[in-house]
Amino acid sequence: MNIDWLNFTPWSALAGGMLIGLAASLFVVANGRIAGVSGLIGSLLQRGGEGISEKALFLLGLLVAPLLWGVFASLPPIEFQSGVLGLILAGLLVGVGTRYGSGCTSGHGVCGLSRLSPRSMVATACFMFSGFVTVFVLRHLLGG
Repeated sequence: MNIDWLNFTPWSALAGGMLIGLAASLFVVANGRIAGVSGLIGSLLQRGGEGISEKALFLLGLLVAPLLWGVFASLPPIEFQSGVLGLILAGLLVGVGTRYGSGCTSGHGVCGLSRLSPRSMVATACFMFSGFVTVFVLRHLLGG
């Protein structure tokens, strides 16, 4: 991977990170629980859970945000090199990983690290390491 220094946009990345942090903070203040997306989805699938409406609205916001962006600005092009089967396999692996790790990147990486949770620090280190190894294997050992 090469960084395109002519089109490098650290300010938009910083603004995006700040918006993610603001959304996570507002969710904690408004609901008293962290904004872990895998946990929200899991609790929506359980019967008799409480706080269904705010969880559903939060997840709906995640789905609607790119659509609103598309209305006001052009969306960046998306290229999938792995094909549909690769995307399905990747999604299943991420789902299994979030169950074994008791959370996802938003729960551990955003909310857990900001609370200095040791469990989240270990989980984030594990999924970052796994990502590094996966990229290395796919790009350098398998020639992808």
